[in-house]
Amino acid sequence: MTEPTRAEPLPAYLRIAEMITRDIASGRYAEGHRLPPERDLAPEFGVSVGTLRKALAELAGRGLLTRRHGSGNYIRYDARAVAGYALFRLELHSGPGEPRAEPLSIDRVAKPDMLSALGPAPDAIRIRRLRFLSDTPVAVEEIWLDGRFPGEPGREAAAGSLYRHYQEALDLWILDAEDRLAMGTVPDWAPDTFGPRPGAPCPRIDRIARDQHGRPAEMSITHFDPDRAVYVARLP
Repeated sequence: MTEPTRAEPLPAYLRIAEMITRDIASGRYAEGHRLPPERDLAPEFGVSVGTLRKALAELAGRGLLTRRHGSGNYIRYDARAVAGYALFRLELHSGPGEPRAEPLSIDRVAKPDMLSALGPAPDAIRIRRLRFLSDTPVAVEEIWLDGRFPGEPGREAAAGSLYRHYQEALDLWILDAEDRLAMGTVPDWAPDTFGPRPGAPCPRIDRIARDQHGRPAEMSITHFDPDRAVYVARLP
């Protein structure tokens, strides 16, 4: 069992790249959208033009930005590149917010009966995290992955986008998910920093996520604080 850890803040250029990627996934930036000039965009993020350019280079490397000399930076939509971001449905009441996670524990345990659809392994990887939006704790989540996958995600992977870790380390692509919303109660493992106390009523999201072959690959249970966050689903 891993010890609780605290997520380190992302470098500024990666934070900006993550925020723009999420905006692409949510539909706020459409295919072909031209970003403002770099000299105007940099102050919006509170960084230098040099830092902004590193973020734009990161986005171009992900295939999400076309940089045209003398014309500007244009959004490209790549379903695979934004899949994990499109499936993150929690936002602050004031807007999307910058997502990050603090790993609480990562364990390989005997697979509960409710996870039989995930695969043939007798065990499963269980990840518990505290989720933040712009440094505001908004949710606690318990994520289950079939034990057939080698190794458990490390601290850095569990603090970032697990879907990206799945792609890079496991060749596992989460491309769609089914969410069911209900009322639940805060689990007894939720840390004090979450806010709502264990046993208190709160909304619950039960998710089954499917891989590139259409098979169930991950299950998760997320409890979120409705005073701080909302569940958002935008239709095309």
